[in-house]
Amino acid sequence: MTKIVRMREESFERFLELAVHGYAADNVASGRWSSEDAVLLARAETARLLPQGFATKDNDLFEIQSPMSGEIVGYLWAAALHRGVKRVAYIYQLYVLPEFRRQGHARRALQQYEATARQGGFGSVALNVFGSNTGAQALYRSLGFAVTSIGMHKDLASDDA
Repeated sequence: MTKIVRMREESFERFLELAVHGYAADNVASGRWSSEDAVLLARAETARLLPQGFATKDNDLFEIQSPMSGEIVGYLWAAALHRGVKRVAYIYQLYVLPEFRRQGHARRALQQYEATARQGGFGSVALNVFGSNTGAQALYRSLGFAVTSIGMHKDLASDDA
């Protein structure tokens, strides 16, 4: 069975590059960022959220491992956020390497993370999903996640009005 394990420090740079480029691509696909600026903006946002890199307090970094070989098939990054008196486990990144997608790794990693969050005293798990990522939306809905807000965007450069 797929398992999540605490990330080893030597895996952090690979994770970081995949996270930055994945976040940049999602923002381009959603229409929020231009492709020219995307990697720079994603790098800045990631640096803001992980100012001490691997050692950033209140962040949990996991490797998602194959059940058979122990090979890394993806990564999960979550952080403790405070919303009033509640502590929320917020998933910033769930990334499965392309060659391992559609094999159930993300589902099993999320289920394991939920158990970890519950044991850590969190009352809920939250995340953001881009509107263009319909596959992830379906996965999250199937695991009981509910929509709490919808961000909208209108590109004025393409507006005929």
